Amino acid sequence: MFTGIITGVGRIAAVHSLGSSSQHGKRLTVETPPGYLDDVGLGDSIAINGACMTVTTLDLPQRQFTVDVSAESLDKTAGLDQTGTVNLEKALRAHDRLGGHIVSGHVDGIGRVARFERVGESWELRVLAPVALSKYLAYKGSLTVNGVSLTVNRVDDQPDGCACSINLIPHTVEHTALGRLQAGSPVNLEIDLIARYVERMLGAPATAA
Repeated sequence: MFTGIITGVGRIAAVHSLGSSSQHGKRLTVETPPGYLDDVGLGDSIAINGACMTVTTLDLPQRQFTVDVSAESLDKTAGLDQTGTVNLEKALRAHDRLGGHIVSGHVDGIGRVARFERVGESWELRVLAPVALSKYLAYKGSLTVNGVSLTVNRVDDQPDGCACSINLIPHTVEHTALGRLQAGSPVNLEIDLIARYVERMLGAPATAA
C-alpha cells in the first residue's frame, strides 16, 4: 500500500531480459538517492512510477536495487522497459501519515500527456485517460500519475477517452520525475481505490437476506 507521495527520484540504470520470448519479463537495476536504501530489505515493496515491485537484490555501496518485472506487468505499464528517470515510493507503514490518498501500486491503464505547459508559477498537466477509466475520474477527485497522488481540476469526456487537467505546483515538478514529461509521453494511471469499490457495490446483484 502507498500514498502517492514520492519519497525519491531514481533512475532505471539497466534493463536485462529474463528470457528470449515475449512471455519473459525483464530485470531492472534502479539507482537511488544517497541513503534511500538504508531501511530497505530484500522482499520489500517499492513503487516505480506507480507500479508496485518487489526488491530482489540490494547493492548499498552502489545505491542500487533490482526488481523482476513480469511480461504481464510490462504489457500493462509504461516506462518500465527502458532506462530513465523514475518516481520511487516505499511501501506505507502503519504509523505513517497518509499524505496523498490510498494507492495500491496496481496500474489501471496507460494515459498519454496531451499538454504540459507552465501557467503562471505552476504547470498544467493534461492527460488523456483511456475510455475504460473515464467513469472513475471526477472533478476534485484523486488520480495517480506515474505514482504521484494528484487532484483532478477538470474532466472532459471525449470519444477517445477522458481528458483530465491537473495543476502541478513547483515543488511537485522539482521533486518528482513529472517535470520531464512532454506532450505525447505515456504515463501510468491508477484510479481512486474507493471509486473501484463504489462501482462494485452499486453494480453487484442483490442477494437474499
